[in-house]
Amino acid sequence: MNAIEVGQRLIALTTADKDAQALDELYADNVVSIEADGQDGTPDVFEGIAAVREKHAWWNGVATMHEVTAEGPYAAVGDNQMAIKFGMDVTMEGQGRSQMTEMGVFTVENGKIVREVYLPLVGG
Repeated sequence: MNAIEVGQRLIALTTADKDAQALDELYADNVVSIEADGQDGTPDVFEGIAAVREKHAWWNGVATMHEVTAEGPYAAVGDNQMAIKFGMDVTMEGQGRSQMTEMGVFTVENGKIVREVYLPLVGG
């Protein structure tokens, strides 16, 4: 699959609440995941599929997702990149319900996601 096809599949699995299947099917073992807005104000970096699975498990433990939307994929720089705009209606543990928006920029090699960067909407 090329980057756009991977993006289309990621959108389908994400909006069907099949994150675990997306990790199994679309992510490389050596994936690097970056959350630009980390918990201490600096980016959080997760290296390897095990670390990304732990990040997802943490998120599922502190967030109740009411709805997820995904728009795209958008072409990015080069044939091996694409971007997806995610919208989330989520209740965070101890924080209440809110709406979140972020862009995910993905790099794909050999049909697998090898790098993802999540960029939150600021000032919105």
